[in-house]
Amino acid sequence: VIDVAEQPLPDILGVLQEKTGLTRRSLSRILKESEKLADFAKNPQQFISEAITRINYCKRLSIVDGIKYYPLKGEVYAQSLFMDKELTGYARNLFETSSKSVYEYVPKDSEVESRFAQELEEQDEVKLYVKLPGWFKIPTPLGTYNPDWALVIEDNGEDHIYFVVETKSKHVGLGNEEDAKITCGNAHFMSLKDQLINPARYMRSTNLNEVVSSI
Repeated sequence: VIDVAEQPLPDILGVLQEKTGLTRRSLSRILKESEKLADFAKNPQQFISEAITRINYCKRLSIVDGIKYYPLKGEVYAQSLFMDKELTGYARNLFETSSKSVYEYVPKDSEVESRFAQELEEQDEVKLYVKLPGWFKIPTPLGTYNPDWALVIEDNGEDHIYFVVETKSKHVGLGNEEDAKITCGNAHFMSLKDQLINPARYMRSTNLNEVVSSI
């Protein structure tokens, strides 16, 4: 019979240091401030595994604060993808569009999106819009990010201004991960600002009038 209580505990700081790249001093502080260290003795392997996952997740979140994107020459999405890859969804969740949109129907994931789509149809300044498909992805340290809308807006009857709009509100409690991805989305489009003649402007807004008035 083996007395589990007498088994030596793993070197938690050594394992975490190897798997996270942090110093033993930093890890010791993290464990102490977590106030969960007592759980380590109950199930050492599970505790270590969970600690590795959470620490590395927080590291990826912290990277977002200073993230920068650099355009790669020739790396662009082909316009034909909008025609070749159709949007799909349940009929009850589809919004019928006019000739303003690339697609005849666009999926509406929320009441906010449904209202925003209606505003796009009614606003004369909006000349073209598209609900960005799932294949339109921006890489981030936390996985890919898919913005909501791309718009072409006419300014003073002449110039066309391009927007990419995220309609997830800042006040809906998205959580750190989704907010961090949106921050990366903003950084992505900011990187194009000095590279293109008329780059798309990125905005986070649930109100089309706010987008139009920003021109």
